[in-house]
Amino acid sequence: MTEEEIGVALAGVPGWRRAGDEISRSYAIRYHGGVAMIVHVADVQRLIGHHADIDLRWGRVRFGITTHDAGNRLTAADFDLAARIDAIARAHAAEPVAD
Repeated sequence: MTEEEIGVALAGVPGWRRAGDEISRSYAIRYHGGVAMIVHVADVQRLIGHHADIDLRWGRVRFGITTHDAGNRLTAADFDLAARIDAIARAHAAEPVAD
């Protein structure tokens, strides 16, 4: 993706932050709720064939997304997954928090 395309795609997933060739977002959620949310995300990731890096901490889950198969660069698949994660987070009553 070009820088312009990345900017447009990033605007389409408010709350996600870019650091180099990765986008990330964190959510506040109780630990066991976070586990359930991760399982839900993992099931969707398996179906679409695209995976985020996931960091589960007490009270917080962080997702980092880049396309490993494209040399760790951002692709449209990353922004699609970000939108899917947002929807799953809402379904699990996870609250977005700053990284």
